[in-house]
Amino acid sequence: MYTLFVIVFINLVGFGIVIPLLPFYAEHYDASPDQVTMIMAVYSLSQFATAPLWGRLSDRFGRRPILLISLAGTLAAYLWLASAADLADLYLSRTLAGLMAGSISSAFAYMADITDENDRARGMGLIGAAFGLGFIAGPAIGGILAGADPAQTDFQLPALAAAGFSGTALILSFATLKESLSPELRQRLARQSGPERRRAFIEAMRDKGTRTMLVLTFLAVFVFAGLEATFAMWTERKFGWGVMQNGYVFALLGLISALIQGGLVGRLTRRFGELGLIRQGFVALAIGLALLPAADSLPFMMVALIVATYGFSVVTPALNSELSLGASEDVRGGVLGLGRSASTLARAAGPAGAGYLFAFAGMDWPFITGAVIMAVVLVVSYTKGSDWARSPGA
Repeated sequence: MYTLFVIVFINLVGFGIVIPLLPFYAEHYDASPDQVTMIMAVYSLSQFATAPLWGRLSDRFGRRPILLISLAGTLAAYLWLASAADLADLYLSRTLAGLMAGSISSAFAYMADITDENDRARGMGLIGAAFGLGFIAGPAIGGILAGADPAQTDFQLPALAAAGFSGTALILSFATLKESLSPELRQRLARQSGPERRRAFIEAMRDKGTRTMLVLTFLAVFVFAGLEATFAMWTERKFGWGVMQNGYVFALLGLISALIQGGLVGRLTRRFGELGLIRQGFVALAIGLALLPAADSLPFMMVALIVATYGFSVVTPALNSELSLGASEDVRGGVLGLGRSASTLARAAGPAGAGYLFAFAGMDWPFITGAVIMAVVLVVSYTKGSDWARSPGA
């Protein structure tokens, strides 16, 4: 379990390194603002398209080979990024990185394989903690390697460092990870024909609880991604903040999220169950988002942010755990891949919707709308909760 945590963390550090680099890299090749945002979007769109496929391939061929292939592809994408000669190379390298992002859904499926029902949410929380820590360390490393002077930005070194981290994750995976699918299950899946595998996957998607978990995953990520996308603009207008102050806040929230997902989620799940933790997360998200517009001081704002961050930090591993519990071993990777696609689509749609509200309704409306969405979902969970979950707490 902890070996997988280290591998995911190392790989996500590489991902985080290039995030602050990409806008400047694109502008270096005279990209317009809309072209800069598309550099960011093509990764998510590519990942959205292929995540279910990677998951289904991992069901058929095993988690380890898909993890190795996708890590090798990610390494190639970063090397391409480091040698990009024009804007087209930037687009293509990020598209390749998104297409080869199967390591993420494979890691979730691997964790589901090696944990039982009692420890499933704890394992998913560890993967989430690796994400949080990677996003804290990666941008800091990328900023240091790129340099402080925009006129003298080093674009190659951070990209090569990202390739180095992905290469390290690839080597560790090859050397330390064993296949998590049992030989018996792999033999049974190998004997299934293509139509049989497709029927099993379609049957899994007919399950009402599975579809509900996918919708809830989308909504939770949608509202939190909207908060992330508009928060800096909101603090600039409300408190006169700049990049530095917002950077400190996001780093702190990332650390809090990592601590919650890595240390608390397992114990909370044993006490409340997956569905109880999902409801708890929605309550915290609704309260935190509703409090933000009223925040007129730093302490008040931080309380609202920490409450919202707690909600998102507990609801995401609980949703992944519940999604995996409802899927048979035959199709678990594919179902978790669909969960990853729902999350990725929300990461694209959430900022777009929040940006529209911010521009045309007012700067507080992304938070108000998110709070209302979470409140409605919470009410539905109490009226239709028996249709949702397979775990204790329904």
